Parts: sequence; C-alpha cells; structure tokens
Amino acid sequence: MRQLYLCLGYASLGLGVIGIFLPVLPTTPFVLLAVWFFARSNPALAERLYSHPRFGHLLTTWRDQRAIPLRAKIMALSMLAVSYGLILWLSESAILPVVLAIIMGSVALFIATRPSPRDRLEDRIPEA
Repeated sequence: MRQLYLCLGYASLGLGVIGIFLPVLPTTPFVLLAVWFFARSNPALAERLYSHPRFGHLLTTWRDQRAIPLRAKIMALSMLAVSYGLILWLSESAILPVVLAIIMGSVALFIATRPSPRDRLEDRIPEA
C-alpha cells in the first residue's frame, strides 16, 4: 500500500505542477492530495512540501486549521469566475454550462465558507 500511495503522491504532484501552466487544471487540490499521499508513504517528502517556500505556508495552514487565506480565496474565486465566463463564451453545448455551474458553484461555495487563518501569537511578536 505504501508504494501505491507513493505513486499516487507523485502523480498528484505532477498534475498539480501541470495545473500551474494550464488554467483548466487546478493546482491546489492536487498538491493537497500529494501531501496526503506522501504523509502515508514517505513522510520526508510530505515534510519537503510543508517546508516549500511557495506552498508550505498554505499547506500547513490547511493541515493545522482547515483555513484558506483571504488572498488565496479571492484568487481561487476569481479564476473560477473567469473560467466559467470562458466556458459560457466558448461552449456551444446547452447542458455543459449548467453542469459546470453546479460543480464550480459547489467548489466556490466550499472555498468561500472556509475560515481565514487565525493569527498565531508567534507570528505577531518578534523574538528578542
């Protein structure tokens, strides 16, 4: 099972990296999935993601508080809106926009209802 989780972790991380460049493929869910798989297969790889300079803070905030920073919420909701606008503009199907409105609307509702991170005391008071 450990090998399967390791393979799935690498696959999820790969999809997350591809999602950085392709607007139709989300990055964050795949990176969250990758860190979950790595935590069960190779904790050292999970720790590398948690200490990553770009994604580490977001991952640890999600792990510890199940919270999404306001800036990340705004960016995610904006990208969902832009993507849906493109779908409406480019789609010739009558049903596709309806199905995607339900899916993307559910995702947007989930993101919007997550709490913002609590301020931690050690983040606000510098050490002497």
